Amino acid sequence: MSGPPKPLIAVVALAAVGGGIWYATRPAPAENWLGYVEAETLYVAAPVSGRLAERSVDRGAAVAAGAPLFSLDPITTDAETAQLQAQVSAARAQVGDLGQARQRAPEIAVSRAAEAQASAQLTKAQQDYARIAALAARGFASRSQLDAARAVRDASSAALAQTRAQIASGEISAGRGEQITAARATVSGAEAALRGQQQRRREIAPVSPAKGVVEQTFYNPGEWVPANAPVVSVLPDDKRKLRFFVPEERIAALRPGMSIGFSCDGCGGQRQAKISYISPRSEFTPPVIYSEHARSKQVFLVEALLPVSDKPLPPGLPVEVVPQ
Repeated sequence: MSGPPKPLIAVVALAAVGGGIWYATRPAPAENWLGYVEAETLYVAAPVSGRLAERSVDRGAAVAAGAPLFSLDPITTDAETAQLQAQVSAARAQVGDLGQARQRAPEIAVSRAAEAQASAQLTKAQQDYARIAALAARGFASRSQLDAARAVRDASSAALAQTRAQIASGEISAGRGEQITAARATVSGAEAALRGQQQRRREIAPVSPAKGVVEQTFYNPGEWVPANAPVVSVLPDDKRKLRFFVPEERIAALRPGMSIGFSCDGCGGQRQAKISYISPRSEFTPPVIYSEHARSKQVFLVEALLPVSDKPLPPGLPVEVVPQ
């Protein structure tokens, strides 16, 4: 049998060579950047230890900002609050007592009546002295009468001055200036302690700091909770982000604030996120995102904030970021 025609063999050989050249020089397919969804967990605790009286949420529950999360037993805290309130009242009463006049209002009224009487007596004594002095100048009054009238006038003047001094003394506050200042400082200290205790009362029954989902609960009602130990952890809806890794030859094109597209299983099409952080240091591709193409490459960590959504993506969900 005769073989295929020589021209056909030449065409096939030429096509094979051309295909080999195209395969060797073809551009590399675009490689998506691999990453995953991450959330910033908020751990909610109380600053004091105590028995967990109530836990208003369970794991997986959606919570609104300001929703009650849990409460420690308030008996001890409420007792301390009542004690500090009593101390504030006592300190204020002491300031009021030191600031009052030494004499009560009825006593000062009696002194003012005595002042009026002494003033009238002085007026009469002055008039009597003036009359007797005129008579003595004409020889109709003796020296002894003039001296007696002068003595009565001076005694009446002294009695009026004494009465007025008693009134002034009665109107002076019961405490000295230093005592009143110290008492007011005591009031300020007691009020500050009360405000701190009232804040602690609120802190043993904290509310959710943000809208989100309860990730975990660590204690059940009735258990003893140490101070500063988290009782509930919350995943806020507005603190979800992407963490992905960009090859070193592509990192220079990215800037914080840029929008990037990404896709994931069940996301329903491509979504958008905004770059918030670019690591200043490179690293090898983390094992969690190893792929045939990304293995052992130098990459940079990039984070991108996700927009707030009614259905936020769950932490740990793998994503593919589409290079722009």
